Amino acid sequence: MSRPYAHPETLVETAWLAEHLNDPGLRIVESNEDVLLYDTGHIEGAAHIDWRADLQDPVQRDYISPEAFAALCSKHGITPETTVVFYGDKSNWWACYAFWAFHLYGHTKTKILNGGRDKWVKEGRPLTRQKPSHPAAPYPVPAQRRDAEIRAFYEDTLAHSQAKKPLIDVRSPAEFKGDVTHMPEYPQEGVLRGGHIPGAKSVPWKTAANDDGTFKSADELAKIYEEGCGLAKGGDTVVYCRIGERSSHTWFVLHYLLGHEKVRNYDGSWTEWGNRVRAPIERS
Repeated sequence: MSRPYAHPETLVETAWLAEHLNDPGLRIVESNEDVLLYDTGHIEGAAHIDWRADLQDPVQRDYISPEAFAALCSKHGITPETTVVFYGDKSNWWACYAFWAFHLYGHTKTKILNGGRDKWVKEGRPLTRQKPSHPAAPYPVPAQRRDAEIRAFYEDTLAHSQAKKPLIDVRSPAEFKGDVTHMPEYPQEGVLRGGHIPGAKSVPWKTAANDDGTFKSADELAKIYEEGCGLAKGGDTVVYCRIGERSSHTWFVLHYLLGHEKVRNYDGSWTEWGNRVRAPIERS
């Protein structure tokens, strides 16, 4: 008997979304690496959240304040009761990142469109350039962020490494080895040193995805992460990549598809670790 996803309710398929575009209480959000992509066409009614302009503090390297998050949701007509369906390019890297960021503020009524933007387009489903106009909605300022639960900082990750707890590096093998400091097809800039955090295992994010961008089955994922890496449901795992978006994809897989309760995303990732004075690294 096949193993089911731990939280199948966090995934929706393209056919389902096509039938529920105008459901009250549901808001579709597109979030991409290519921030210009939304303007070329998007799913009807979808709001656009730019991972950098909307979710990042413009001065301090951190996420926006709770007040700014409330204002962002209000602008897009999102209330605490709204179910938000995220989708985007790159097999949902940034959709998972936005999903994770919403969880930081306690907004957990969220779903991911399985296969993301590419699957929707490949199926010939319609896109529009018409930007939606959602009436502003009341959204209270979140009382706190859930950093301690789902986010790891440098000091947390260093302690994790020193304690030899599970660390998963989801970057490409060349980045893990230290041959390059960004994905091979990207400009090699922004990090002084290549390598990986001591003790980390290399499991590129793509390992969890099918060719059409959908997630692999729970059985396949369990074979990769539980049999292959020794991760356990009750374990304590930190995932990281270069800036936290690819690792958001793996964080989603481990927590919501396999049901691992304690998984944190080190969003400082390699851009922080590789530049940090005296941060230990390994190369292989």
